[in-house]
Amino acid sequence: MKIYLNGKMVAKEDARVSVFDHGLLYGDGAFEGIRAYSGVVFKLKEHIDRLYETCHTMMIDTGMTKSQMIQAVVETLNANGLRDGYIRLVITRGDGDLGLDPRKCKSGPNIFIIADKITLYPDEFYKNGLTIVTVPTVRNHPEAINPQLKSLNYLNNILAKIEANNAGVPEAILLDGSGYVAECTGDNIFMIKDGILKTPLQGRLRGITRDAVMALAQTRLKLNVQETLITRHELYNAQEVFLTGTAAELIPVVKIDGRVIGEGRPGAVTLELLKIFHEVTRKDGVAF
Repeated sequence: MKIYLNGKMVAKEDARVSVFDHGLLYGDGAFEGIRAYSGVVFKLKEHIDRLYETCHTMMIDTGMTKSQMIQAVVETLNANGLRDGYIRLVITRGDGDLGLDPRKCKSGPNIFIIADKITLYPDEFYKNGLTIVTVPTVRNHPEAINPQLKSLNYLNNILAKIEANNAGVPEAILLDGSGYVAECTGDNIFMIKDGILKTPLQGRLRGITRDAVMALAQTRLKLNVQETLITRHELYNAQEVFLTGTAAELIPVVKIDGRVIGEGRPGAVTLELLKIFHEVTRKDGVAF
């Protein structure tokens, strides 16, 4: 395996950053998870745009143009001979000292890209659906750590994931500070009822897969799509629920907090959206 590290391709065992790196010490950095399908990096430009938005808010200067970053992703895939795969692009603020002050990170950012294969969920979950729960951990307040930031500080998500593990389920729902559904530990969430596709308005990351699915639902299935406040009561009584994410793609949910969703199996709209999504992943992106 070859890793892109600060402009060079290095062997996996030689891909190292300092113990003084602010990303390691404080979660001070940004990242993107990206997918390649049959020689096309799906929505790569959108991923890079989101990455640069996160870096802009965090005041991290990448030192690279967006075009250069896109080329670095493509070069990493080619260096590893991958036509299908998962890409993890990470930018840290760089090496500093043991203090918090980001001005001490004078070396510039550390940028690395890993390209590998990934399967988040086994095939049986796509066939039979997920059972998930709501967890006590609340989604970060937007004026604390804004959920729109895809930063390396993922402790909020990890604590919720631990609670999901303790409950014996693969995924969990986080609520926002007002008690509305926000998102899951690594995925956005959708519900369908009476021909309306709904997804949370606030407290969630602007998912690239989320946006793609919303567009496909509107243009291909002519569904009424709404970004709105959603309660657990509404989820429990939905006809279909599914999750979206770069690694997970689109995966059905059949039980939440012990309540069976719809008929207790993946719904027709969910399966049709998954089929359409798989069609566009090999067309909508940057070819390499």
